Amino acid sequence: MQSQEVISREHDVLFQTYKRLPIVVDHASGVEIVDVDGNAYLDFLGGIAVNVLGYSHPKIISAIENQIRRYMHLSNYYYQEPQVQLAELLCSASGYERVFFCNSGSETVEGALKLARRIGHQKSKYDLVGFSGGFHGRTYAALSVMDKPLYKDGMGPFVAKTIALPFNDIDALESRIDESTAAVILEFIQGEGGLSEPTPEFVKRLFELRDEYDFVVIADEVQTGIGRTGSFFAFEKYGVRPDIVTVAKSVGGGLPLGAILTTHAHAGAMLRGQHGTTFGGNAVACVAGMVVVNEVLNGLMQHVLEIGRYLHASLSALAEQFPKQIREIRGRGCMQGAVMNSDASPYVNRLLDKKVIINSTSVNVIRLVPPYVITEENVDTFIRAFREVLLETEAQL
Repeated sequence: MQSQEVISREHDVLFQTYKRLPIVVDHASGVEIVDVDGNAYLDFLGGIAVNVLGYSHPKIISAIENQIRRYMHLSNYYYQEPQVQLAELLCSASGYERVFFCNSGSETVEGALKLARRIGHQKSKYDLVGFSGGFHGRTYAALSVMDKPLYKDGMGPFVAKTIALPFNDIDALESRIDESTAAVILEFIQGEGGLSEPTPEFVKRLFELRDEYDFVVIADEVQTGIGRTGSFFAFEKYGVRPDIVTVAKSVGGGLPLGAILTTHAHAGAMLRGQHGTTFGGNAVACVAGMVVVNEVLNGLMQHVLEIGRYLHASLSALAEQFPKQIREIRGRGCMQGAVMNSDASPYVNRLLDKKVIINSTSVNVIRLVPPYVITEENVDTFIRAFREVLLETEAQL
């Protein structure tokens, strides 16, 4: 098989830091991936929450081709219309006033935490606070506000004056937040943390403390932003307004792109030359981003809401049918999953055998982050395969 030859060569030349699926991709279109051996897979992983318009979307391809013919890369020494247009679009959609472009979710978080330190420096505030179960990337500042041993073991020491508090623990929040706090970073759905959400009471108390102690709240919307949950940002469910928002993954339509959104006043804390990037805001990525945001705002976000309800109802029916295996259904829109009563990885592997791609997080949680363009037929195909796996497993219990 052609795939085995490629896999063998990969093992010889690349760092072995990824637990790859045994698939060598030949091409992809819509919500389907086809490997070099001709097998077609339904993709409910979507490039890990990236390919929101599916693969090979004609509008993205057209925008990229047109931009490449003009130029691919200039650096940020030049003014570039695609950057300005996408920033204007993001500001209009979000209500924020300033945008900083970079290349990935990790970079947005790193930049946001640096900005928070700059804002806090003027008031002698330096402490950065995250929460257990959170995932913000693998750079040092991001790791410093996380509690995940897998990503941190042997990597220390970490950034000073950082801590990860117990998630959804109001007492811990109140005991640790004070005049020294510069920023608190929070995911409104924890992607790597098993699709857990903060309680309304926890969020309310966090923002009360922000008003009392004058720190900034950073919303990490790298996975949830740009319409994934059925609203432009996941935090909208709570009726709050974070000071800084990080987005990536979906915003580039498959190309490396991230953005930090904030107010004019907060953006002004970062002086010229204090932060930058060679590739951030690449024009090719920005024109792809414009396609994504326009599609999301012009009806696709409503589809996410509707297909999300259909997916949730379908998953809930399975949970009722298989209570020995499924403990709970979590999530919203095109970010949902099932909390299993055992390790979720065998389910992932068995679904792959049935040509359906998903993944697992937090040991026992099946995570679904499919393209926004999935249909009820796609959901039915996934549910049918999942039910078969559950029936096979039930027979062994």
